[in-house]
Amino acid sequence: MAKEKKHKGIQINNKRASFDYEFLETYTAGIQLVGTEIKSIRAGKASLSDAYCYFSGNELYVRGMNVALYPWGNSWGQHEPARDRRLLLTRKELRHLAMEDKKPGLTIVAVRLFIAENGYAKLLIALAKGKKEYDKRESIKEKDLRRSMERGDY
Repeated sequence: MAKEKKHKGIQINNKRASFDYEFLETYTAGIQLVGTEIKSIRAGKASLSDAYCYFSGNELYVRGMNVALYPWGNSWGQHEPARDRRLLLTRKELRHLAMEDKKPGLTIVAVRLFIAENGYAKLLIALAKGKKEYDKRESIKEKDLRRSMERGDY
């Protein structure tokens, strides 16, 4: 009987993305990792605060995703913390995102980094449209109203 691996619910969110952007479509992408990056991610030592995606040729990369150095790794197995990482999507998804990314006002942002049930690191990305200032104020009002309703302050 094989042992089942149990992974903690590692979820690293980009909180700023939902405030600055309106998500139109979301995709779950694999990430091409090297060295000790997966160990740092499983330890929760990653940041998506300024992460966005861009195309280079026919491949999609994420820039601004910071994965901290693994403290118990040796010098030759360590990774570069702020390098660009290739995202793994199907050709159909890549073609669709490439066409949509060329449209003005649309961008691809990293929303959430998590460990899937199979143990692989996955990145939830979204095709997004930037919010205007008044849209941001409206989002804050809705969030405050929802919070007060839950508390019973209405």
